[in-house]
Amino acid sequence: MAFTLNEATISDMQYEVEAGNLSAKKLTMMYLKQIADHNDEINAVLEMNPEALHIAEALDTERKQNGTRSPLHGIPILIKDNINTAGDNTHTTAGSLALENHYAREDAFIVKKLRAAGAVILGKTNLTEWANFMTDGMPNGFSSLGGQVMNPYGLGEFDTGGSSAGSGAGIAANFAAGAIGTETSGSILSPASSNAIVGIKPTVGLLSRTGIIPISTSQDTAGPMTRTVRDAAIMLNALTGIDEQDPATFISRDNVTADYVQALNKNGLKTARLGISHDYLKDLDEDEAAIINTALADMEKLGAAIADPVELPFHSNDISVMIHEFKNGLNAFLKDLPAYSSVHSLEDVIQFNKQHKQKALKYGQTRFEQSDKKSGKLTEAEYINARLKDLEMSQEKGIDKAIEENNLDALIFANNYGSIIAAKAGYPSITVPAGFTSAGKPVGITFTGAAFSEARLIELAYAYEQATKHRKEP
Repeated sequence: MAFTLNEATISDMQYEVEAGNLSAKKLTMMYLKQIADHNDEINAVLEMNPEALHIAEALDTERKQNGTRSPLHGIPILIKDNINTAGDNTHTTAGSLALENHYAREDAFIVKKLRAAGAVILGKTNLTEWANFMTDGMPNGFSSLGGQVMNPYGLGEFDTGGSSAGSGAGIAANFAAGAIGTETSGSILSPASSNAIVGIKPTVGLLSRTGIIPISTSQDTAGPMTRTVRDAAIMLNALTGIDEQDPATFISRDNVTADYVQALNKNGLKTARLGISHDYLKDLDEDEAAIINTALADMEKLGAAIADPVELPFHSNDISVMIHEFKNGLNAFLKDLPAYSSVHSLEDVIQFNKQHKQKALKYGQTRFEQSDKKSGKLTEAEYINARLKDLEMSQEKGIDKAIEENNLDALIFANNYGSIIAAKAGYPSITVPAGFTSAGKPVGITFTGAAFSEARLIELAYAYEQATKHRKEP
């Protein structure tokens, strides 16, 4: 049977290459054709790597001479455009006109890890500008530089989710085997569930943050976005590592050598105990609620016990911590930009946008202006108290308490509706397709756990995915 690109898994691709039916170069060419055929309408890919085919050919030669580096050898991957890529003549822009001509001097740590694993960096994905921290009211998937990402399941009809919108829509549309997204609060879980794919938001510190345009030191993390749980586990294996430049990775030193593929277990829900809080289901419509109820019933059939309801603090989207941390982190990032750059601080970006307001300020820059009024030194009592309160309510009195008191393996949420409490805690989540509404809108089921519980969450998600197999290509 001839190899079919659409919905092919990383394991499928490696099998075909080993059998002599496919090569990294051919695979890369197939994805380039898919992008050429459909990106004009979906607008998920912001920039292509001009060296991608050369890299793929070199990896084919290496495979013949030395074998494979890892399961990602020769596999095309897309990178969200707030993550530094150097040496390929690709920019890193965060979707901003202010960074339109910015070339990173060095790869982000996680990009180095992908290259070391033998992945082909195919290109950069569009995103909600500045990872959706520029202003209030900006549509998910819109950037001044890249325009609007569209949901392939309903162009202009369904929200694409954000801020990793291009990564979500691109993988849903089979533009690459996987993509890297970033999340501060919902930015992987939202576009993954909105585009019927799998997204892992790891514990903060499991993956290095070095070389990623920051929002919040407390909450930022990158993570894999793929069409299957297995592919996400393969990518997560490649991305972990202790980074001398990122102190948070030292917290995860006992977890960076974990093999997340080994966690895949079709019986992973048997004897599992899961909890759900109805406070986080209030925004679902009737169709979406029915899908979540079916998912819960399916998990019970697979042997899971559902604690219902579980008490969990309900968080409003208070972004005080992020408002303070953004100026501190962004100024540190921008100060090292090359001299040719017109922006070296948050204030510079604000002024640039004002000077180019017709193109750059379609939705304003309210959060930038709020953040710029803070000291950027993180000495304000307002900031310190807000950070301590976030940790108390999200960890001690939140996820940790709910899991301990109810003896849970994980909490369950719909889509990204539990992302705020997990983000403030810095705790991991994985979302998996759960079905489609009668109108065709994707709905995801999300598993959230305590710190560094990625292996158990992957086990649960894989068992659910394999039993239900709700994903279908757009």
